[in-house]
Amino acid sequence: MERGEYHKEDSHWVSPYNFRGDSEREPARNIRIHDATLRDGEQTPGVVFRKDDKLAIARALDEAGVDRIEAGMPAVSREDFEAVGEICALGLTAEIYAFVRALPEDVDRAAECGVDGVVVEVPLGWPKLVHQFKWTRDDVLRKSVPVLDRARAKGLKTVFFPYDSTRAREEDIDALLSGILREAPPDSIGIVDTMGCATPEAITWLTRKYRQATGLPVEIHCHNDFGLALATELAAVGAGAEVAHACVNGLGERTGNTALEELVQALDLLYAERPCRDYRAFVRLSELVSRLSGIPIPRNKPVVGDGNFTRESGIGANFVIENPLVMFAVHPGLLGRRGQVVLGKKSGTPSILRKMEDLGMEPPGDEALARILEAVKDLGARKRGLVDDGEFRGIVQSVLRGIP
Repeated sequence: MERGEYHKEDSHWVSPYNFRGDSEREPARNIRIHDATLRDGEQTPGVVFRKDDKLAIARALDEAGVDRIEAGMPAVSREDFEAVGEICALGLTAEIYAFVRALPEDVDRAAECGVDGVVVEVPLGWPKLVHQFKWTRDDVLRKSVPVLDRARAKGLKTVFFPYDSTRAREEDIDALLSGILREAPPDSIGIVDTMGCATPEAITWLTRKYRQATGLPVEIHCHNDFGLALATELAAVGAGAEVAHACVNGLGERTGNTALEELVQALDLLYAERPCRDYRAFVRLSELVSRLSGIPIPRNKPVVGDGNFTRESGIGANFVIENPLVMFAVHPGLLGRRGQVVLGKKSGTPSILRKMEDLGMEPPGDEALARILEAVKDLGARKRGLVDDGEFRGIVQSVLRGIP
């Protein structure tokens, strides 16, 4: 796709204003996607991925074109250790990373698995330091340096991941960044909105601050407590972040993480910053993770919800199938789906005619059509729901029998 192509037949039709030349976003770069479903996604309360589940999800993530897979935390259990090792042995195109604490033994376990890199987690948020860990920023630096050094000595790429950083004091951020850069520079550094409480504007400012202070690639990891996870990650990318973290279906603690499928589609179709090669693979991935996690996909879930291309309202119903981009920003076929007209209280004449055509029924005269529509709307209101095909056939037959 050409950069900034707002309309492509059988693909999408978004706002042309997305690609005005006066945008303040950084020039498009090779944005990389880091998926954390197998670690952060599994931290969703009640979700457990067994080893075979993780292998299946890793294969599906690779098929979908994810750049990096955070395969888990080897120190959690023997099964997690084995799962990370077996994922590394699959020979996937994606890089495989492990999540580690600021403990040398965690790095050793990760290296034994054969991972490409590690995400080194340390606390930085002021509430965490003061109340949970009772650490100072000097403690954070002191514990981080030997772990980063150990990882690099073992040939591992390193992501320094000071979490809850959006609630850190600015002086602590400044001191930690300068100290790490001086004593044990990692390959990249993460901005971690652990509590999902930063605005897009705050994330933009932090991203620029991190870049200017370190010169390192910045990674963005956001939770969704205020419903802003996708917006904040897009803001970070616009300010120069090079890696965006996400979880399939937005899994994660509390309200979850940035949803992988939403992030990929937005970067591709709204910003033209990371082309997606196969959206159908994301649908399959989403359905797989839903089944293995036991968490259903809402029917109106962006990108992968099975009701996204369904229309009950009569206005424009004839275009849902004939010319979907009149009614939708994304063509259903891009995701292996098709538009669907359903009947209920909000239906109109075009909906009735479309449904009759779909069911192989001849269009009725004007009087019968009006009666059928009235009966459909009445049944939909009484049911507080949709009129199914069997009920619709019954309505049509009843109306036609009653008209000489």
